[in-house]
Amino acid sequence: MESHRWLPLEANPEVTNQFLKQLGIHPSWQFVDVYGMEPELLSMVPRPVCAILLLFPVTEKYETFRTEEEAKIKAEGQEVKPSVYFMKQTISNACGTIGLIHAIANNRDKINFETDSSLKKFLDDSMPMSPEERAKYLETYEAIRVTHESSAHEGQTEAPSIDEKVDLHFIALVNIDGNLYELDGRKPFPINHGQSSDDTFLEDAVEVCKKFMERDPDELRFNAIALAAA
Repeated sequence: MESHRWLPLEANPEVTNQFLKQLGIHPSWQFVDVYGMEPELLSMVPRPVCAILLLFPVTEKYETFRTEEEAKIKAEGQEVKPSVYFMKQTISNACGTIGLIHAIANNRDKINFETDSSLKKFLDDSMPMSPEERAKYLETYEAIRVTHESSAHEGQTEAPSIDEKVDLHFIALVNIDGNLYELDGRKPFPINHGQSSDDTFLEDAVEVCKKFMERDPDELRFNAIALAAA
């Protein structure tokens, strides 16, 4: 059982951008809302986009799919580039923060860090670690925990109590070396969703988001935000 528990974050660009600022990320990249999956709504998203965070409900249908997907990949294998930064999630409700770490860590060549950035230090320290070791390191990394707590209180809706069961989960989608990866700390490994490019990344990521929505057609609790050039 996970012994560490944080307050959940909102999928709200104001909250995530404030969080990134406090972690020492220069605001040359900012999160923006993705208002819908149709081309005319996607055209409102500034380009380039280097990551998508998807918030979605963890339902029985999703858990069934997740189990099947894991078994299929273990049986058939997949290509995961060694350059992919992936970490496990051992802290309840930390999926928003882990999504942000996945988004930033896999776009380090594009991101400008302030000199005393606590996130840059975390990434530098954890680069040689395994996904499990990175998860353990986050449990003890006070600078990120404190920032997460203050960000969880920033949202438009009142933060749920720390013990409340939250059935919403964040994942990150990123393009790494021409492949679109889904990074979810609840899964044992990254998921390679096939080829992508800087130019087509937003559309490719949206196709993955649509699959999540199609698996749960009765659900409305989906929300996507894009890390876009400001």
